[in-house]
Order: sequence, then C-alpha cells, then structure tokens
Amino acid sequence: MKIQVRLATQRVDPSVAINYRSPKIFTPGEVITVQDEFMRGHGTYEEDGYLKSSVAGVKQQVNKLISVRPLKSRYNGEIGDVVVGRITEVQQKRWKVDTNSRLDSVLLLSSVNLPGGELRRRCAEDEHMMREYLQEGDLISAEVQNVHSDGSLSLHTRSLKYGKLSQGVLVKVFPSLIKRSKTHFHNLPVGISIILGNNGFIWICPPINNEEDNVGGFVQNLEEVIPRTERETIGRLRNCILALAQSKMLLYDTSILYAFEESLKYSVSELLIPESMVDVAMSTQHRINMLEND
Repeated sequence: MKIQVRLATQRVDPSVAINYRSPKIFTPGEVITVQDEFMRGHGTYEEDGYLKSSVAGVKQQVNKLISVRPLKSRYNGEIGDVVVGRITEVQQKRWKVDTNSRLDSVLLLSSVNLPGGELRRRCAEDEHMMREYLQEGDLISAEVQNVHSDGSLSLHTRSLKYGKLSQGVLVKVFPSLIKRSKTHFHNLPVGISIILGNNGFIWICPPINNEEDNVGGFVQNLEEVIPRTERETIGRLRNCILALAQSKMLLYDTSILYAFEESLKYSVSELLIPESMVDVAMSTQHRINMLEND
C-alpha cells in the first residue's frame, strides 16, 4: 500500500490561497440586503423590510435583481436547454429518459431523426424498430422542446449534433454548477470534445465530427480503439471537473480549460487526492479572477 504524507505547505500554493475568494454561502432565513433597493428573485423572500434567502446557496445579482442559486437541487428544465440523458424505458411511440429532473423526460418517435436523415411520417415499422434505434441504457444528447405543467420535459434530437452518444465518460454534477452559455458543445484545444448538459450531466469523449460520422444521430464507434493519450486526457478532464465541482465553481469551457492547464503538474491519479483537487480549484479561480479584473 502506497502512503503519502506531506506538509501543509506542500499541499496548496500559499500565494494562491491568500488571493482565493470563496463565494459566501447564504443559509435559509439569512439576511441578504435591505429590500428597498433591490428586486426579489428565485430563492429569496421578503420579511420585515429585508430580503432573505429561502435556500442554501450563492447570491447572484443582475442589476437590481437578486436571486440565490441553490447548491443542491434537481434539474428544472427550460425550453432550449441542452441535456444529456439515459434511456430508461421504451414505450409506445416514445422513450422515457432520465435527465436528472423530478420526472422522467419524454422523447417521442416523431421528435428524432430517422437513420439516414430522411424526413417522412413514422409508420408501424418504425415503431417496431424503436429498440434498434435506442434501447434501455443508451446515452443521448437532446434539446428541451417543451416543459409540461407537471414539470416533465419533452425532448427532441432533430439536429445532427444531437443523438446517441458512443464512447466516452459521463460525469454527474449539480445542475446549478453548469453555466448557461450560447453553446454547450465544445471541441477543446486539448483534442477532446465535451457536452455540458444543463441538467448536470457532462459527456467527455474523443473529438466529434458530425459532418462525417453522424448519420441521423444513431451512429456509434464502439469498434474504434481510442488512443491511450486521448484516454488519459479524458481521465484528466474528468478529475478536473470533479475538483471544480467539489469547490462549487461554475463549469464552462474556460474554467475547465484553466483547470486542465493547472492540473498538468499532477498525474491523473494524483488529481483524486483531496489536497490536489483543492489546489487545482483555487489556482483556477485565481486565474479567472485575474481575467475578470483585466
């Protein structure tokens, strides 16, 4: 058994630790500010002229609007969100998908591209072949098409960038840690593709080339051998994401890329050591703060 014993000064860079600004976490009932000047957003309520937090989370302010983003919560979908989900059941003309929300989401047979990308009405033969397209356990990327009154979601994969996912690694984090942006599909400079699902499911995989490889969103490269270097990069990215999530940092392409660069001083396995995870997260936050100040 390998045992590592290190001094505290060897665990975290002290110069970075001094400048590290950990976000303040508000607890339920804690006063945020005076109500007179600000508007009440999600996760807040008004009492005795003060704006107070109704959940445990981090304050977010947009102009005069103040809200509290909960640290732990189920995914509440919005139309247009990019999600990564797992097929849980095949039903009549639809699939049930686990998207980390309170209820299973629904993917209708009419909301997917048929193999080959042809456009036509779905027939009984297509319904009988549903399990050949997608079966229980398959991972997919999709977009939220509609949100029903009970909170369940309707998905669609009509674009070629959506569909069945093949070789890669799935990482689960809290949905509140995913930063909303214009695109959630990224081909990182390190030679790896990543899908940041708004539902907290992150997919890390070898480079995606939709134009050449994807035919209707059902093609998988299970026979292809992934080079060792790419597998090591995928493992490093996974550990970097877990390090940022442990420190409750927002996850987006820039923060993940900064964390990857800061992690190069460690081996992939060393990134699972708690001190290494904290060091990577603090160094990443330090670089982000410097970028914002510039």
